[in-house]
Amino acid sequence: MGKAVEINMKDLTTVRSNGTIPRDTTIRISGLDCADCAAKLEKRIQAIPGVETARVNFGAAKLDVTHRGSIAELMQIIEELGYSGTLEGAKANDQPRSAFWKTNRYARSTIVSGTIISLAIILQYLVGLPESIVHPIYLIGIILGSYLPAKSGLAMLLRARELDMNTLMMLAVLGAVAIGQLEEGAVVVFLFSLGNALQGYTLDKTRNSIRALMELTPNEALVRRNNQEMMLPVEAIRLDDTVIVRPGERIPMDGRVVRGASTVNQAPITGESLPVDKQPGDEVFAGTINEQGALEIAVTKLAKDNTLARIIHLVEEAQGQRAPSQQFIDKFARYYTPLVIMAAALVAIIPPLAFNQPFNRWFYEALAMLLVACPCALVISTPVSIASAISSAARNGVLIKGGAYLEEIGNLSAIAFDKTGTLTQGKPQVTDILPLNGSSREELLTLASAIESRSGHPLGEAIVNYAKEQGISFPSVTRFEAVLGKGAQGEVYGRKYFIGKVGFFQERGISLDKAEAAIYQLQQEGKTAMVLGDEEKILGLIAVADGLKNTSRAAIEQLKKTGLKKVVMLTGDNERTARAIASNLGVDEVKADLLPKDKAVAIKKLMAEHAKVAMVGDGVNDAPALASATVGIAMGAAGTDTALETADIALMTDDLSKLPYTINLSRRTQRIIKQNIVLSLAIKGVILLLVIPGWLTLWLAIVGDMGSSLLVTLNGMRLLGDEQPQGRFLWLEKLTSKSL
Repeated sequence: MGKAVEINMKDLTTVRSNGTIPRDTTIRISGLDCADCAAKLEKRIQAIPGVETARVNFGAAKLDVTHRGSIAELMQIIEELGYSGTLEGAKANDQPRSAFWKTNRYARSTIVSGTIISLAIILQYLVGLPESIVHPIYLIGIILGSYLPAKSGLAMLLRARELDMNTLMMLAVLGAVAIGQLEEGAVVVFLFSLGNALQGYTLDKTRNSIRALMELTPNEALVRRNNQEMMLPVEAIRLDDTVIVRPGERIPMDGRVVRGASTVNQAPITGESLPVDKQPGDEVFAGTINEQGALEIAVTKLAKDNTLARIIHLVEEAQGQRAPSQQFIDKFARYYTPLVIMAAALVAIIPPLAFNQPFNRWFYEALAMLLVACPCALVISTPVSIASAISSAARNGVLIKGGAYLEEIGNLSAIAFDKTGTLTQGKPQVTDILPLNGSSREELLTLASAIESRSGHPLGEAIVNYAKEQGISFPSVTRFEAVLGKGAQGEVYGRKYFIGKVGFFQERGISLDKAEAAIYQLQQEGKTAMVLGDEEKILGLIAVADGLKNTSRAAIEQLKKTGLKKVVMLTGDNERTARAIASNLGVDEVKADLLPKDKAVAIKKLMAEHAKVAMVGDGVNDAPALASATVGIAMGAAGTDTALETADIALMTDDLSKLPYTINLSRRTQRIIKQNIVLSLAIKGVILLLVIPGWLTLWLAIVGDMGSSLLVTLNGMRLLGDEQPQGRFLWLEKLTSKSL
């Protein structure tokens, strides 16, 4: 991402003359506070000649467009429709902070119109001036307060041939002026402007809750380059530069510690509450805090590509993905507005013609109905909740790649775990060495480490590391061959040797009689027994064990409390070892002796029994199983590009306690979405019913419409905080939870 270039009317002429847009460009849009209006903006941009694709991400307030022409045309259309655009790429700390009333486009019109209308009310009701003096003041307040919505609504009507809330509001205000209701028209303009200002402010809070993380990265850093230390902007730092970070400073770049030791607060990336020890060879991330010692860090990613920037980008993309619950909302909204407008026309026509009622009264009621015609609250009810939940999850170290996955994880019936590195620590250790048939302990280690030095398998690495610790050097191996999921073979000192699972030797007809009792005992203890032998006999056993993570058992207990019907462990280990580990964890079912492809088959079988199944793995070796599941969840994804890109949900650390948190967050999000739908429909329904006795007024209609939009926005924003229900909506939490 390059440095942002803001386009406004002041420099639009310059850009129009020499600026061209790349084929793929992202434009951040200010003032996008209505989901229905966002859809109409997207439709208008798509109609521009030369635009191949255009998608407005309401949650992140940005436009992704593929375009062959000048950027000026896009910016001009965006501005004519009442918004402003900024090219993607600006860091939050590159932009000076401004007061709310300066940055919010409706704030100033609210202040101006509110002041003028308040003056008119004082002059009319307290001073007692006649209408001939007060009405022109109301009119001035209407003109100044309605400039922005009139401009946007007219542009939308003329350019996109669409009726949005701005158009409907202006029609209602013009009608009020026409029948002499200037006071009500002025109040409607003020309330509309105030509602938009407040809603824009709350939506910006939601959108900026993630982008604010970018402010955690320093603008410059102390760099050692060519044996000289210098302060450089982070954009000027290159790969393999050495960054020096003193105690208490924020780490400016992703990198690897090359000198020093310290503890680092990684909460912005992983959500961990406790600092993590760092020493040479460990990864560190931009935006985290170096707490104690000085660190020298070799830069491994440029500022634009660091893990924090990638997380923010992926979260914003996720916020733009439509959740399944939005399908009903979008379909309903397509019919709602025209139906209410038709009803308003009937209200204005039928009572005067059929029942000899006063035209002005029912025309006034019809104008009020127009203000209820825009489904703003209903359309915004889902995306603001999804955006808030995804932002909250990211700040807690859980990256959810879209609203669909957020909803699906709350509907799970079963969950499957890969064993190694997911439920276990992923750092196996040699526990037992049992020589057989006249071999020695040293001979076993020498031969085993020679073969395993070429395998790269975690169990093999444990043997190699143990041999090195024992001071045993191992010879070279020739004709090495790894047999997937079974073992490895190679020639040492000109003789062929095999190492691997029990079945690896049984396939070759090599007797295991002398080792059966020992193998059984090791497996009962939860250890993996690896057999070493030649083409004639076995030479001994090497047992390896991988300790359980401290959080595994507690996390599985919490998962069961969420109502999951089955927790399954998938592993390539033998049946007895797998069951011994499973009994310590409390899982319901074990599937052992699985090859990587078998795990995907096991997931499909599990999905046949339980419609919604999640698979939890490392995001690389378990890719087929992750892809087969309803939701694929990758562990320890911080700094891992593959896991971040391929998983549906990525846990930034190896902390399994994030799983029950995520399921509870999903279910709470679904409850809040239901609350928002019920609230928006109920409020609209009550307002429309007031037409029957003729009680509906313009100011009541606008309060109901803007108030309901603000209400559902604030309700959805509760997801930015704790996952526990709180506040005055607790009764609604309990009510809607019964339907889940």
